[in-house]
Amino acid sequence: MPDPAAASRPWLLPMLAACCAATAAWSFAGTRDRATWAFEVLPLALVLVVFAVRSRIFRFTDLAYVLLAWFFTIQCVGGRYTFAEVPFPAAVTEWLGLARNPTDRIGHFFQGFVPAMVLREWLIRRRGLPGGGTLFWIVSACCLAFSAAYELLEMWVVVLFYPDAGPEWLGHQGDPWDAHWDMTMALGGAMLAQLLLARLHDRAIARRGA
Repeated sequence: MPDPAAASRPWLLPMLAACCAATAAWSFAGTRDRATWAFEVLPLALVLVVFAVRSRIFRFTDLAYVLLAWFFTIQCVGGRYTFAEVPFPAAVTEWLGLARNPTDRIGHFFQGFVPAMVLREWLIRRRGLPGGGTLFWIVSACCLAFSAAYELLEMWVVVLFYPDAGPEWLGHQGDPWDAHWDMTMALGGAMLAQLLLARLHDRAIARRGA
């Protein structure tokens, strides 16, 4: 039987909501490109609002909500500075031998890492899929598809609204393989999340119950 005391922290969602709202306000106040800010921040903000509204019907584990808040923070940082201009330590970039700001790659890694845990939980609790290889590959494939869909959306935003800025948007920081690497990072994040967090996630799901 689930342990209600262990499964429920009623203060967590209000605290995370307040942190996300403050981060979004900080991000918006400092941005120089509101269109880019809207593209980076608003889609995930809408997802978080839907999740919060539906939490009385279906409440995810605390782990899932914390990961979502972390992902939103990353998007807010990218929205404030644009991912190409996030003030990443130059010494770290040089030490790693990187030719470009890695913040965009980090964001896409978590674009796979975080949705993987959310989707994994939904498939287990709502669709009754058991843990194991089948679940692993379904989650990984869905996260890759989500990342590819995001790249296609980005392409159409450029075609419709910034037709003269294709190389800057789609070949981010001068990398012609940017979209391919973004999808690779998302797939790697989805797979690594499941490998690292599956046991912790299973325990959190067991405490939460159906």
